[in-house]
Amino acid sequence: MTSQPSIDDAQYQDHILQGVSRTFALTIPQLPETLRRVIGNAYLLCRITDTIEDDSALTNEQTRELSDMFAEVVCGNASAEEFAHQLYPLLSAHTIPAEHDLIKNTPAVIRVTHSFNPVQRSALERCVRIMAKGMADYQETESLEGLKDLPAMNEYCYYVAGVVGEMLTELFCDYSEEINRHKPALMKLSVSFGQGLQMTNILKDIWDDRKRGACWLPQDIFVKNGFDLRDLQPGISDERFQAGLAELLAVAKDHLQNALTYTSLIPPKEKGIRKFCLWAIGMAILTLNKINQHRDFSEGAQVKISRRSVKATIVTTSLFASHDWILELLFKLTSRNLPLAGLHNEALPEIR
Repeated sequence: MTSQPSIDDAQYQDHILQGVSRTFALTIPQLPETLRRVIGNAYLLCRITDTIEDDSALTNEQTRELSDMFAEVVCGNASAEEFAHQLYPLLSAHTIPAEHDLIKNTPAVIRVTHSFNPVQRSALERCVRIMAKGMADYQETESLEGLKDLPAMNEYCYYVAGVVGEMLTELFCDYSEEINRHKPALMKLSVSFGQGLQMTNILKDIWDDRKRGACWLPQDIFVKNGFDLRDLQPGISDERFQAGLAELLAVAKDHLQNALTYTSLIPPKEKGIRKFCLWAIGMAILTLNKINQHRDFSEGAQVKISRRSVKATIVTTSLFASHDWILELLFKLTSRNLPLAGLHNEALPEIR
């Protein structure tokens, strides 16, 4: 077990959040004060797990061992110092400097983790355990051929983001008895919320992922449209590929509609939590729009939303955060040009 966190540990957490995620460094401060530290810490735990999975210098065996070890560190069954000592020297230049620093200072992060109440700790431990195992499983099978089918993509999205949605819901419900009354509905919608955000990232990062030998698109959607993902090349204008892309854009849009339903179940008085959710939804919808407008894009930078768009999303959603009918109207207007499709039942993973 680790000792209680110091003021320096808390300050380090706030500092490193700025380095590893500008988006979450922006959204987390919107949360109620009692949630900021635990959700900031949760993000850092997920980022450490993601760093293990993403660093190309690690072998599959090292990834598996270090992922398992980190899950045990979070649970208090292994030494954070020993984990950092093992992983830090193995990191490559592919991993950004801020993540190097985060790994080096894992003990500080874990001291904060172990200061939370039992419900909070249980939620964080479960998330990291499921994420670490799932991401390691998928890393061992990644290739340029894509995933077998949409259910396989759904499962991958669950491990990367759906389980995070469940964790956040547990934390929200622990914070508020009023939110807790909607827990069954929120838990199911949280998986869809996470999937919508992760599908957006997958579509945006198609070409960056391919450069490192990975493709998270489902083969069945593209085979149905007569396209083989092994033939995928940057800037492709093949209508068969773009038809498959349109189907995935539609599914992602429907998941984000569920994300808005999730947000509407949060009491209007909890504007901070609502803004935390709405900013993510708004930026995801704008990203899907850019992908839809440029289906022949060849790198992620071409579909990255502008700072002006981010600022407009923040201002608009903040202004109307408590007004469900206006939020619904804004969603319809913003997503009106995206492809339409009913949400496939299989696109909602079973809740673990």
